[in-house]
Amino acid sequence: MSATVLSLVVGFVALLTGFRLIERLRPKHQRMRILRRGFWTDLAYWACTPLTARLLTPVTVVVVLAPLALLIYGRIDRDLILHGYGPVSRKPLWVQGIGIVLVAEIVGYWMHRAFHSTWLWKFHAVHHSSVELDWLSAVRVHPFDDAIAKLAATAPILVLGFAPIAVAGIIPVLTLLAILVHAHVDWDWGPFRGVIASPCFHRWHHTDEAAARDMNFAGLLPVLDILFGTYHMPKGMRPASFGTQTPVPDGLLGQLAFPFTRRGRVS
Repeated sequence: MSATVLSLVVGFVALLTGFRLIERLRPKHQRMRILRRGFWTDLAYWACTPLTARLLTPVTVVVVLAPLALLIYGRIDRDLILHGYGPVSRKPLWVQGIGIVLVAEIVGYWMHRAFHSTWLWKFHAVHHSSVELDWLSAVRVHPFDDAIAKLAATAPILVLGFAPIAVAGIIPVLTLLAILVHAHVDWDWGPFRGVIASPCFHRWHHTDEAAARDMNFAGLLPVLDILFGTYHMPKGMRPASFGTQTPVPDGLLGQLAFPFTRRGRVS
């Protein structure tokens, strides 16, 4: 077993154990079955998506930065890919890290809205197809959805000259948060509910209830939803149902093919 696969397996087991212990803290009638609806589909995504992402991310960076490097410097330099270029690249890495997160979050917010309101929805609908939502659902993402989102976030960061290496240390934290916000818990961070995305905040995004559809698009900073009128966090209430009206199939292969089928084209 390669080191990459081993690390993913160990990480998955750690997450499974941790979230199961959290689940045990809930009243018995509020707990979700381990083998809940969609479990095997999400497990299949966990076997595919992390490996795809590890391959896709560096390829995306190179594909975006290589033409830019050729245009500006007339060459492709490995140092440019790792350390950026221009005035921004000379800032301390922690400053660049904050800048990268802010740029990626703003771009990601508007891309997320685009995925809900354009032809891109047929790909994004796959992520919203979970009717019993928990942390496992975090990686139920169509590869095309993942690629477009990464490309959209990466392009402006590299164009501005930020060093991709500056965000390396925070990637595990952001990844864990992306998994946590799908968890079957009611956490909303109390007075910080409008500052950092929480499970309650993002689970409202996944509900199929009419009043909350197309809300809470931010991945990290709910203030963007507050500013642009898409914030939905009614106090004392929790979403009761999840999923989408779009007729996405249940299995992995059916979901990967869905956007290219007749049903996917008309949804």
